[in-house]
Amino acid sequence: MMQGHATWVFENKPVIISSAAVGGPFEANGAIADDFDLLHEDLWLGEDSYEKAHKVLFEEAYFKAIEKANVDKEKIQFILAGDLINQITPSSFAARTLGTPYFGLFGACSTSMEGLALGAFIVNHGGAKYLLTAAGSHNAAVEKQFRYPTEYGGQKPPTAQWTVTGAGAAVLSDKGEGPRVTSATIGKVIDMGLSDPFNMGGAMAPAAVDTIEAHFRDRNIDPSYYDLIVTGDLGHIGREVSLDLLKKHGLEIEDSKYQDCGLLIYREDQPVLSGGSGAGCSATVLYGHILNRMKKGELKRILVVATGALLSPISFQQKETIPCIAHAVSIEYGGEGN
Repeated sequence: MMQGHATWVFENKPVIISSAAVGGPFEANGAIADDFDLLHEDLWLGEDSYEKAHKVLFEEAYFKAIEKANVDKEKIQFILAGDLINQITPSSFAARTLGTPYFGLFGACSTSMEGLALGAFIVNHGGAKYLLTAAGSHNAAVEKQFRYPTEYGGQKPPTAQWTVTGAGAAVLSDKGEGPRVTSATIGKVIDMGLSDPFNMGGAMAPAAVDTIEAHFRDRNIDPSYYDLIVTGDLGHIGREVSLDLLKKHGLEIEDSKYQDCGLLIYREDQPVLSGGSGAGCSATVLYGHILNRMKKGELKRILVVATGALLSPISFQQKETIPCIAHAVSIEYGGEGN
């Protein structure tokens, strides 16, 4: 099942039998609000801290995905999940609520596809019949940790992105109906020397390009194979940088076929500067909007390339540069076996 240097091809094609997306008030006014299962009117979610609210997002996504899978929660054998908060406590505390064996993951904003890739690997090899994978973020909690509390009202440059308040989850199984995970390309850490935490898209673009090139090289296919190639959260600037780099490297992708979750989730008139970001960005867009499009027959083959900036508040304070990573997962629906 190993193909090339960094790609797993899943012979048994694990099935995404259900998925769920939960969002906050800004997402409720966004471009794909109808694709969320649950939307909240405020950032507190009835809790007394943003971090506790972040945990609630995960709990709601966990339980909604399991409900839609129509399986007892006791049948879920593993959870693979992560977020951006120190020691990934929102994911872990939500896993405590579910009481299921748990793998805590950190790939920054690439966590959604890290979890889906590892989950598909486990199911493909008979390591589980049902498992849950999820990723999420909370605007106020993440901004407080990595930049400034939103209450400060600090100005941001146009390169900055808006952290998504949301969590996306999916239930994977070895059998059933739904989109199938067919392959995953695991990215390597790329650091181009950028250190500006307000330009994550520019920092992550080279990692996205490296993984996309590795995927097509390992699988010996070209971009025409897919109906949609979507990055995690490069935003306007990162998307343009990645398109330029791909073209320079001799890999041209149609502009309409190459999209970004950070640009899909919000409307153009929302004040998100360069677009959306956060571990919940690609998770909610994929597990809501994009999978819904697949089930409607609008898309048959997609490649999701979730990108992550692997910095921490400490590394930034120590004036480290920003190492980045991207993981790619291919999903197919409507063909043989579906």
